Amino acid sequence: MLTPRTTLARRVTSVLDASPSRIPVLLGGCGSGRTTLLRQLRERIGRTAVHHIDVERTATTPERFLQAVTAVSPFPVADTSVPGPASARAAFDATLAFLARARGAGSEPAIFFLDEFLELRTFESFPGLRRVLHDFVDGLANSGNRFVLTSRYAARTMRLLRDRSARFEVIFMPPLTTEDTLDILGPTAVSGDHDSHDADHLARTVQALADGRPSYVRALTDELATMREHGGPGSSDAISALAALLATDGRLTRQCGFCYELRLHRARGYGALKAILEILAEEEGLTLTEISHHLQRTPGSTKDYLSWLEDVDLVTSRQKRYSFTDPLLRVWVRLHCRTCAPTEDDLAREVHRYALPRLPQSNEPPPTPQSEPAFAMVGGPSGIIEID
Repeated sequence: MLTPRTTLARRVTSVLDASPSRIPVLLGGCGSGRTTLLRQLRERIGRTAVHHIDVERTATTPERFLQAVTAVSPFPVADTSVPGPASARAAFDATLAFLARARGAGSEPAIFFLDEFLELRTFESFPGLRRVLHDFVDGLANSGNRFVLTSRYAARTMRLLRDRSARFEVIFMPPLTTEDTLDILGPTAVSGDHDSHDADHLARTVQALADGRPSYVRALTDELATMREHGGPGSSDAISALAALLATDGRLTRQCGFCYELRLHRARGYGALKAILEILAEEEGLTLTEISHHLQRTPGSTKDYLSWLEDVDLVTSRQKRYSFTDPLLRVWVRLHCRTCAPTEDDLAREVHRYALPRLPQSNEPPPTPQSEPAFAMVGGPSGIIEID
């Protein structure tokens, strides 16, 4: 288990319990801790008071999704048979009616956690469900029940919720702080020949190398513990741990490969998008014109490709220059998107190239963590209101 993120959990709970209640929408990339947070919240609220639905695993057909949702619900299920001729639209409407009208103990509003809710787009290939996501969020906004939604696709979610009900509040999953990282490291950070200062420096190093992403921090922590058990170079050698994790059969190699393929398959233009990622892996901060030159395509088509990459949060544009959203994924592309597996020299070179600018200096004060996660209120003609 990752460390309980108390501040973030309080933020989500306060949004959920507001009067009138609002709908938190947790956004974060692969391994940012969205599902882990939902599980922790479910334990705090009570398993019989929350229905946690993994949309990504159960959104097959509208009829089977309705069956999956109602078969294991902790809330009383009324007759969900579809009146008249069975159809995908009728089944989806029945699901939405159940989510909107179900009641908990003592007729209290029911609480639903819908993990990866954008996967309901699967239903758009069925007749009558071309606007299934719009119908879904409108249905939740008009319900008296309470909901928490999550998605790994920030750009798509923000576009969907723009100018919709003010009940939705987008909360971006914050990176782990040094204190969070130290908590996860636990005994790995402290041994007989390391004092608290060394432990703090190791936590800052791991936090920086992992870009604050919980799954990367967990992987580095486990690798450091393994190294110590086997008499390796020492629990403080985070760079060696990162190199081992990015080897051909390493844990982060598999994790980055999964995220890479998952996002690309959700986008259009698969082959051209891979080519652009390889270009940005060689040199980041390129402009549209520079990328189109390397790609040997027109600026117009290159702009479309880049917009599709932004749509699945693989690249980010700042001041019209494009870079990887996840810096460690860039290292993975440099190492593994090639004709042969990387050698030990390749691993050492790329990991040091990535790590050295990020390593904290021994006299550098730790960064001051934010007291609250960033979030935004969605709704109204003015669009998105950023809130500190």
